[in-house]
Amino acid sequence: MRLSLLLLLLLLPGPPPTPGMEDAAFPHLGESSQPPPRACPPRCSCPRADTVDCNGLDLQVFPDNITRAAQHLSLQNNQLQELPYNELSRLRSLRTLNLHNNLISSEGLPDEAFESLTQLQHIYVAHNKLSVAPQFLPRSLRVADLAANQVTEIFPLTFGEKPALSLSSNRLSYLPPSLPPSLERLHLQNNLISKVPRGALSRQTHLRELYLQHNQLTDSGLDATTFSKLRHLEYLDLSHNQLASVPAGLPRTLAVLHLGRNRIRWVEAARLRGARGLRYLLLQHNQLGAEGLPAGALRPLRGLHTLHLYGNGLHRVPPALPRRLRALVLPHNHVTTLGARDLAGLRGLAELNLAYNRLVSARVHRRAFRPLRALRSLDLAGNQLTRLPGGLPGSLRTLRLQRNQLRALEPELLAGLDQLRELSLAHNRLRIGDIGPGTWHELQALQVLDLSHNELSFVPPDLPEALEELHLQGNRIGHVGSEAFLSTPRLRALFLRANRLHMTSIAPEAFLGLLHLRVVDTAGNPEQVLVRLPPTTPRQPRAGGP
Repeated sequence: MRLSLLLLLLLLPGPPPTPGMEDAAFPHLGESSQPPPRACPPRCSCPRADTVDCNGLDLQVFPDNITRAAQHLSLQNNQLQELPYNELSRLRSLRTLNLHNNLISSEGLPDEAFESLTQLQHIYVAHNKLSVAPQFLPRSLRVADLAANQVTEIFPLTFGEKPALSLSSNRLSYLPPSLPPSLERLHLQNNLISKVPRGALSRQTHLRELYLQHNQLTDSGLDATTFSKLRHLEYLDLSHNQLASVPAGLPRTLAVLHLGRNRIRWVEAARLRGARGLRYLLLQHNQLGAEGLPAGALRPLRGLHTLHLYGNGLHRVPPALPRRLRALVLPHNHVTTLGARDLAGLRGLAELNLAYNRLVSARVHRRAFRPLRALRSLDLAGNQLTRLPGGLPGSLRTLRLQRNQLRALEPELLAGLDQLRELSLAHNRLRIGDIGPGTWHELQALQVLDLSHNELSFVPPDLPEALEELHLQGNRIGHVGSEAFLSTPRLRALFLRANRLHMTSIAPEAFLGLLHLRVVDTAGNPEQVLVRLPPTTPRQPRAGGP
């Protein structure tokens, strides 16, 4: 009887399991042993447990089922107009929030919208419709991008301790007060800023880059203390403003100063004495005239590497330039003369650009370029030269003389240019008879030769052996003989378009031996030209190959 009772107890169903006491490792009936699928908002993608990507879905409503574990949330390129506080505030693990290119207005952004996101480091709200910057941003934030909104007002406590801040392309009329002292990069370009209030940048001693281009700054909107406290500033962009002079009080650490497209008429040496570390000075498209850069104006800048002066009204190369200058860019001025001593102090110059000035051969001294023993690139395009300048340094790699009035090429003027790689003589008045015998003999390293848009009647003979690219378009060439390219076995590209070639104008043997030739352009001639490229050399099979 006892045995029967024991069997009965074993067969009866036991009490229901206590919730939470089940064996999690044991698969129950109707359940899978695989983990549950990761929650992800509809149409969005969640490549990782901490990443939610809802980019470009035309969403008009903030997704309501984003996982609390999300650290990176992308909602850019949608049509969101507002951010619901309840949904956003629960995402306390967020580190990156991208709201770029939506329709969010200040009315649709609660004051405390981001306050609870204490882990947030990067926020991108550029290209929206904000008129006021968010009032409270978390102290953890390192990068805040509010560019391309309609911001006209910023609260003093908005930005806390952010090292990088972008408020470009808004409607700010003055530099915001109470900026974070820890700022390292500040983007305020494309606003309406006409004034930097006194002391506005006095605490930003860590600032390295400051972008104020495309504003409405005038001399009266800056003072001698505006930049003087920025003892780590390296890059300052004030281009596209209305400044009439170089700002005062520039810090010693400044390496790049961009003042292009202002209204500067004169550069005063005293304004640059503090910026002795300057390496790049950009003054293009100002109003510098004949006396705009007096002798010694740039002398304090002993380490200056690059000077951009194009698009001014200078009549000569500025005197007494820093001796360590490596690049002098002077196109589109009114320079008419180059004297024997104008470039004498620039022995380290590697790049000289005098394109589109008013130079004539009679006013370029035969020794003007001789002191430039380190010169690698010389641009004299767009002047009124009728012959090659003399005394060109043997260090040249690139020589540009297009769009002049050259009528002759004399071998002695090219002598010694055995390192020249590129020579442009396009848009001149050269004829075959104007090219003296042996002209190309010295140019044994020449790889690119541009003789386009001249008055040549056939391919010039005895071209350099190293030549790889030859431009002859826009000439008067009517025939290409079988020996035209015997001296150029390395030729890769040949341009003969817009000449006077007919169907059979090119000899069938003209391209024999040009095993590297890949491009022959003959479009724009009176007739379609038959071109037969030489067969390519078959690739040898590798050792051990099939």
